[in-house]
Amino acid sequence: MQHTQSVWPMYVSLKKVEKQVGRWTSTTWELDSVIPASQARDAEGQLVLLELYLDERASYRLNLDMNNPMLYIVCDELADGTWVPASISADQNVAAGCLEGDTPVLNMAMPEAVACWIEAFITRHGEVEISAHRRKHVNRRKELAEANARRS
Repeated sequence: MQHTQSVWPMYVSLKKVEKQVGRWTSTTWELDSVIPASQARDAEGQLVLLELYLDERASYRLNLDMNNPMLYIVCDELADGTWVPASISADQNVAAGCLEGDTPVLNMAMPEAVACWIEAFITRHGEVEISAHRRKHVNRRKELAEANARRS
Protein backbone atom coordinates (compact mmCIF):
# COMPACT_ATOMS: atom_id res chain seq x y z
CA MET A 1 0.00 0.00 0.00
CA GLN A 2 1.50 3.32 -1.12
CA HIS A 3 1.06 6.71 0.47
CA THR A 4 -0.91 9.52 -1.15
CA GLN A 5 -0.69 13.30 -0.81
CA SER A 6 -2.44 13.24 2.55
CA VAL A 7 -2.35 9.65 3.88
CA TRP A 8 0.69 7.51 4.70
CA PRO A 9 -0.21 3.99 5.93
CA MET A 10 2.25 2.37 8.34
CA TYR A 11 2.55 -0.87 10.26
CA VAL A 12 3.00 -0.16 13.96
CA SER A 13 3.82 -2.79 16.54
CA LEU A 14 4.11 -2.27 20.29
CA LYS A 15 5.82 -4.30 22.95
CA LYS A 16 4.97 -4.75 26.58
CA VAL A 17 7.87 -4.06 28.91
CA GLU A 18 7.83 -5.17 32.54
CA LYS A 19 10.31 -3.51 34.88
CA GLN A 20 11.08 -4.29 38.49
CA VAL A 21 10.77 -1.19 40.67
CA GLY A 22 11.75 -2.22 44.18
CA ARG A 23 9.40 -5.06 45.10
CA TRP A 24 6.84 -4.04 42.49
CA THR A 25 6.58 -4.84 38.83
CA SER A 26 5.68 -1.97 36.53
CA THR A 27 4.27 -2.56 33.06
CA THR A 28 4.76 -0.05 30.24
CA TRP A 29 4.30 -0.11 26.48
CA GLU A 30 6.90 0.94 23.95
CA LEU A 31 7.14 1.14 20.19
CA ASP A 32 8.61 -2.02 18.73
CA SER A 33 8.58 -1.01 15.07
CA VAL A 34 7.04 1.50 12.70
CA ILE A 35 7.45 0.68 9.02
CA PRO A 36 5.77 2.02 5.87
CA ALA A 37 2.97 -0.20 4.56
CA SER A 38 4.79 -0.35 1.22
CA GLN A 39 7.29 -2.71 2.88
CA ALA A 40 6.75 -6.24 4.17
CA ARG A 41 4.42 -6.38 7.14
CA ASP A 42 5.78 -7.11 10.59
CA ALA A 43 3.97 -10.13 12.07
CA GLU A 44 2.66 -8.04 14.98
CA GLY A 45 2.16 -4.81 13.04
CA GLN A 46 -1.21 -3.05 12.98
CA LEU A 47 -2.05 -0.99 9.90
CA VAL A 48 -2.36 2.61 11.09
CA LEU A 49 -2.75 5.76 9.02
CA LEU A 50 -0.79 8.97 9.33
CA GLU A 51 -3.32 11.37 7.84
CA LEU A 52 -2.70 15.06 7.22
CA TYR A 53 -5.45 17.67 7.55
CA LEU A 54 -5.54 21.14 6.05
CA ASP A 55 -6.58 22.79 9.31
CA GLU A 56 -3.56 21.35 11.16
CA ARG A 57 -0.89 22.83 8.82
CA ALA A 58 0.20 25.43 11.38
CA SER A 59 0.86 22.70 13.95
CA TYR A 60 2.76 20.64 11.38
CA ARG A 61 4.93 23.68 10.64
CA LEU A 62 5.67 24.18 14.34
CA ASN A 63 6.63 20.51 14.66
CA LEU A 64 8.90 20.62 11.57
CA ASP A 65 10.59 23.82 12.81
CA MET A 66 11.66 22.16 16.07
CA ASN A 67 15.12 20.63 16.46
CA ASN A 68 13.61 17.16 16.77
CA PRO A 69 10.25 16.82 15.00
CA MET A 70 8.08 14.03 16.37
CA LEU A 71 5.30 11.66 15.36
CA TYR A 72 2.68 10.73 17.93
CA ILE A 73 1.12 7.27 18.02
CA VAL A 74 -2.31 7.42 19.67
CA CYS A 75 -3.33 4.10 21.21
CA ASP A 76 -6.52 2.50 22.43
CA GLU A 77 -6.29 0.78 25.81
CA LEU A 78 -8.23 -2.47 25.94
CA ALA A 79 -10.00 -3.76 29.08
CA ASP A 80 -7.06 -6.08 29.84
CA GLY A 81 -4.58 -3.16 29.75
CA THR A 82 -3.22 -3.96 26.29
CA TRP A 83 -2.40 -0.97 24.10
CA VAL A 84 -3.35 -1.07 20.42
CA PRO A 85 -2.11 1.61 17.99
CA ALA A 86 -5.10 3.54 16.59
CA SER A 87 -3.68 6.52 14.70
CA ILE A 88 -0.54 8.53 14.01
CA SER A 89 -0.34 12.31 14.08
CA ALA A 90 2.29 14.95 13.44
CA ASP A 91 0.27 17.48 15.44
CA GLN A 92 1.40 17.89 19.04
CA ASN A 93 -1.99 19.42 19.89
CA VAL A 94 -3.69 16.14 18.99
CA ALA A 95 -1.26 14.27 21.25
CA ALA A 96 -1.78 16.74 24.11
CA GLY A 97 -5.55 16.47 23.79
CA CYS A 98 -5.37 12.68 23.91
CA LEU A 99 -3.13 12.73 26.97
CA GLU A 100 -5.50 15.12 28.74
CA GLY A 101 -8.28 12.63 28.08
CA ASP A 102 -6.19 9.73 29.48
CA THR A 103 -5.69 8.23 26.01
CA PRO A 104 -2.24 6.62 25.72
CA VAL A 105 0.20 8.30 23.33
CA LEU A 106 3.70 7.20 22.36
CA ASN A 107 6.11 9.40 20.45
CA MET A 108 9.00 8.82 18.09
CA ALA A 109 11.43 10.89 16.09
CA MET A 110 9.97 11.82 12.72
CA PRO A 111 11.74 10.04 9.85
CA GLU A 112 13.26 12.40 7.27
CA ALA A 113 11.05 10.98 4.49
CA VAL A 114 7.91 11.77 6.48
CA ALA A 115 9.19 15.28 7.26
CA CYS A 116 9.74 15.91 3.53
CA TRP A 117 6.27 14.56 2.73
CA ILE A 118 4.67 16.86 5.33
CA GLU A 119 6.73 19.80 4.03
CA ALA A 120 5.41 19.07 0.51
CA PHE A 121 1.84 18.94 1.87
CA ILE A 122 2.26 22.35 3.52
CA THR A 123 3.85 23.79 0.38
CA ARG A 124 1.13 22.39 -1.89
CA HIS A 125 -1.72 23.78 0.25
CA GLY A 126 -0.03 26.96 1.50
CA GLU A 127 1.35 28.14 4.80
CA VAL A 128 -1.02 29.17 7.56
CA GLU A 129 -0.34 32.18 9.76
CA ILE A 130 0.64 31.09 13.25
CA SER A 131 -0.29 33.31 16.17
CA ALA A 132 2.68 35.23 17.55
CA HIS A 133 2.63 33.81 21.08
CA ARG A 134 2.94 30.25 19.77
CA ARG A 135 5.65 31.08 17.26
CA LYS A 136 7.80 33.49 19.26
CA HIS A 137 10.55 31.02 20.20
CA VAL A 138 10.87 29.74 16.62
CA ASN A 139 11.03 33.23 15.10
CA ARG A 140 13.64 34.29 17.66
CA ARG A 141 15.82 31.29 16.77
CA LYS A 142 15.59 32.15 13.04
CA GLU A 143 16.45 35.80 13.70
CA LEU A 144 19.56 34.76 15.66
CA ALA A 145 20.64 32.37 12.90
CA GLU A 146 20.23 35.09 10.25
CA ALA A 147 22.18 37.61 12.37
CA ASN A 148 25.00 35.09 12.88
CA ALA A 149 25.08 34.34 9.15
CA ARG A 150 25.41 38.06 8.31
CA ARG A 151 28.34 38.38 10.75
CA SER A 152 30.22 35.48 9.17
